Amino acid sequence: MSLSIGITGADGLIGWHVRAFLRTFRPQVDVRLATRPTFENADTLAQFTHGLDAIVHCAGVNRGKDSKVETVNIELAHKLVQACESAMRDGGHYPDVVYTNSTHAGSNTAYGRGKQDAAVLLLEASARNGGRCANLILPHVFGEFGKPFYNSVVSTFCHQLAVGEITRINVDGDLELVHAQTVAARCIAAVEGREKGDLRMGGSPLKVSELHEKLKAMAESYFSRNIVPDLRDRHDQALFNTLRSYRFPEHARSTPVLHRDDRGTLFEAVKSDNGGQAFLSTTHPGVTRGNHFHSYKFERFLVCKGEAEIRLRRLFSDQIHSLNVSGDSPQCIDIPTFYTHDISNTGAGELVTLFWANEIFEPDRSDTFSEMVLP
Repeated sequence: MSLSIGITGADGLIGWHVRAFLRTFRPQVDVRLATRPTFENADTLAQFTHGLDAIVHCAGVNRGKDSKVETVNIELAHKLVQACESAMRDGGHYPDVVYTNSTHAGSNTAYGRGKQDAAVLLLEASARNGGRCANLILPHVFGEFGKPFYNSVVSTFCHQLAVGEITRINVDGDLELVHAQTVAARCIAAVEGREKGDLRMGGSPLKVSELHEKLKAMAESYFSRNIVPDLRDRHDQALFNTLRSYRFPEHARSTPVLHRDDRGTLFEAVKSDNGGQAFLSTTHPGVTRGNHFHSYKFERFLVCKGEAEIRLRRLFSDQIHSLNVSGDSPQCIDIPTFYTHDISNTGAGELVTLFWANEIFEPDRSDTFSEMVLP
């Protein structure tokens, strides 16, 4: 029997990435989702908890009026405990809980007090009802699809750089950054290991000013000069994937400079500060390739000959982005992480496509996961 895991705050940054991690690496897990409306009705919340093996509790508030920030996080924990105990009374069991807490917990701020009190409530309820609660204390979390001016300074800087706004440093504080997928993996490890108590998760330390300069350099290289930065460091790659996620779909295409002379034409498909792998494919008319997504790999498509439609859909979304491309007017299409994608030959002749990825393909760690674009 597979695990049944519930995710609260499933539409938030961490909750979304926990869901994506499960879809990617634990497809056999039965996943149940709770969002803000779920907490507004006690019966609906009890139905959500009933029969779950574990809950990853990501729901919370970290911005707003102090009174709301402090009380809402406690109220959400209290409602979740009541729902789990209600499910027990109906013949269920008390699920294990992983709480995505913060290093700010316990600090003399409204947010810190609220997170600390919520953790105590969840830990005590689990002990009282025969469950386990892992209080996962997180540093500064960032990742694709975070809300600017809300989730993290990374989200804010990335959004501003992507849309051409002026970036400013208000306070040059210390950061300890961890990508949301790393957090998601740790949450599921805690579930599977039935861990309990305080668990402290580390991150990569740097100053706000250092982060700012790193992201500015990436943006200048990629947005202005169409050069992919050095992605050998996985943390830098996570920052870069987060940065470029804010450019899609408005800036999905980039047109290389076409050089002509009496020999023919030449254009630069990919310029990278470090390596990667390029390969060429031919596709017969009416044939579709792909229907998969990547969790960290950076991939570029460039149709050199023929006509094609590239379709992309973000995980858990119904919106499909369709891009028609032609070898007569070459355009580079960069595939965002966590977007399932395919390419179809829509012409009458052979389709020739150049593909590039930032790393050499290894079958045992391909970072390629099947998912139909058309759900």
